[in-house]
Amino acid sequence: MFVTIITDCRDDNARSRQETRYAHLFPQMHVSFISATSDIEAAGNVIDVLDASDDAPGVIAVNCAPRHGRAKKWKNGSPFGYAWVGNKLVIGTVDGFCLSLLKRFKLIDAVHVTDIEAALTAGGYTLSQIDAAVHTQFRSLNYLPRLARIVWDKKNVNAQVLPVADIADLPSLVWWADSFGNCKTSITSIECAFEAGDRKRVTFADTTSLEVLCVERLAEVPDGQTALIVGSSGLHDHRFVELIIQGGSASEKFGIRKGDPISIS
Repeated sequence: MFVTIITDCRDDNARSRQETRYAHLFPQMHVSFISATSDIEAAGNVIDVLDASDDAPGVIAVNCAPRHGRAKKWKNGSPFGYAWVGNKLVIGTVDGFCLSLLKRFKLIDAVHVTDIEAALTAGGYTLSQIDAAVHTQFRSLNYLPRLARIVWDKKNVNAQVLPVADIADLPSLVWWADSFGNCKTSITSIECAFEAGDRKRVTFADTTSLEVLCVERLAEVPDGQTALIVGSSGLHDHRFVELIIQGGSASEKFGIRKGDPISIS
């Protein structure tokens, strides 16, 4: 069993406090942490954790809840909701893209959107703990771990059902650049009709376009050559295509940043 935290609350202070809370609420589970700078990064990592965990039960707690821009429509950031993917509980912020790939891959039918006061009351928390969670700026410490434990024990809590159609769709973009500069796109090999030996037109950042060879495996790409490969990220048959340079960094060469739009045709 496992708990994986995926969040933009990621400095050392915030990380250690969250890990400590999950560790004492889920003492039988291993706790790991993924630092995400945006809900775009979070979305891809949710899928990768589902993939990495095989058939093991666990909790994926995902939180990217800015208070600026579009998030001003919420009183204190995005509401938190949950959904079960088999024996795994995915729980986190419902606004934005965090849960978008669960929708695309048809892993969920709906999300149960919770109310802080009602959920913590059902969990037996004190009035002072509930009040702190309602007004805190750090809900991923004062609410989300406790909500995860409540839902894990009870399987369901009273919540508003959000249809999957109301979850935002993740556009075609680069959701992660790894330590080698390989650019993971949100486009799967099925979606772009990937075939080894084909050449595809790749356009990124809406400005740069080039023709790139599709190669099945990284090891088969000649040194220094730019290629599209089917990467390791994804779930089941849904594997994300990556733009890579053998022995170099595609991210650096082409100036690609996480979140940049990309198309493959």
